[in-house]
Amino acid sequence: MGWIVAVIAVAAAVAAAARAQNAARSEHLAVARAELAERQSKSAEARTAALIEEIRQLAHKRIPAAALALSHPSAPVPGLREAAGVDGDSARLLTEAVQAARTAVVEERGRVDAAARAAMRGTSAKIQSLLNQSQQLLHELQHEYDDPRILQLDFRNELALRRTQSTAVLCDAWPGLARQNSPLVEVVLGAQSRVAGYERIKVANHLRDERLALVARAAEPLAIALAELLANATAYSHPDTDVQVTVQQSGGRGAFLVVDDAGIGMDDDALDRARALLAGPSEVLLTELGDPPQTGFAVVGRLVVQYGFHCHIEASPFGGMRTILRVPAHLLTVLEDDHGLSALAPKPVQAQPSRPVPATASAAPDPAPAPHAVELPSRRRRSPRPTPAGPAPAADTGGREKVSRTPEQAEASWAALQQGTLNGRSVAGRPPAPATDDHHPDDHDDQGDDET
Repeated sequence: MGWIVAVIAVAAAVAAAARAQNAARSEHLAVARAELAERQSKSAEARTAALIEEIRQLAHKRIPAAALALSHPSAPVPGLREAAGVDGDSARLLTEAVQAARTAVVEERGRVDAAARAAMRGTSAKIQSLLNQSQQLLHELQHEYDDPRILQLDFRNELALRRTQSTAVLCDAWPGLARQNSPLVEVVLGAQSRVAGYERIKVANHLRDERLALVARAAEPLAIALAELLANATAYSHPDTDVQVTVQQSGGRGAFLVVDDAGIGMDDDALDRARALLAGPSEVLLTELGDPPQTGFAVVGRLVVQYGFHCHIEASPFGGMRTILRVPAHLLTVLEDDHGLSALAPKPVQAQPSRPVPATASAAPDPAPAPHAVELPSRRRRSPRPTPAGPAPAADTGGREKVSRTPEQAEASWAALQQGTLNGRSVAGRPPAPATDDHHPDDHDDQGDDET
């Protein structure tokens, strides 16, 4: 019997030890589970806090920075603050949120800009029509009255018309003026007459054929583009310096208009932006042109794309900038011999061959050509008025060339005409024309060109 009791006691001891071991194991597992749960809870709280911070940064910094970078590509866009604290799905969703916000901003800006262009296009058309009517009325008044202020009004009207045309072209509108095939030098003069400070612009004609002309559809667009380049050159150069315009012809490549100024030049960033605008980007938002908007290069770029011109800007040997506007050969033609050129059109610069002087004749030098007149270049060619038939001129000129008047002779002639008009009015009992100051139209500050 004793061994049975011993066996029972041993079994009980073993069972008690097993129960104690199981209890210890259970307690250890419970502690481990509690620690794991606590760690998981802390990790979840950390991830939640990191995600909240990332969402806060998304709303306050990342999305506004992404919207700003659309107008200023150099502006930095911050990324995730704590990439390790946000899992892959959350980080991907946050990045997609930034891209979605960027897309929405781009679409909204495009919609707003399109609406603004449509509104400006309609308004510009109405203003341009009114300015054209005013211009026609002023031309009629110039034939009836000799008040110099009418010329000043006409010039200011022309400046306003150029601004309106540029705005219309920038908004994808038609230039608003139809022309015939026009001599290239006359188109240059027409562009010159649309710029404040036109008397500083000196045109050198190096065409081999002075009757080289633009086809009708490209004449007015080229005048608008050149006027914008000239306005930029005069606005950014000192009033005492000249702006040189060289008209050249180059075989099968067309013609070149080279504009040189002695202005302040451009830094690298401004030059890169100018070249990008002159290349004719697919889309230029009005809101990206500054305040006030600098539209000159953007307008030229738009015309470059529409009509096939080419424009390049670089540093000028004169210290400022040089702009080269190329007209392709397919936009050029040659006028017939019976087409008269403007009297203000500069003659081609050519080497004059030496002529032998007879021994019996006095060695008198040839009369020097008159310098460019400072008066306002003509913007429209008017049809010559019919004149009564008169006797044929006497054939005793002996082949002598007509000597051009000097500026002093022209001034004296004009003064005599004005004085004769005043005397005639005083004799007829009519009041004389109001006196005006002796200055050019562009002496006023209210018509200077803005920066382009």
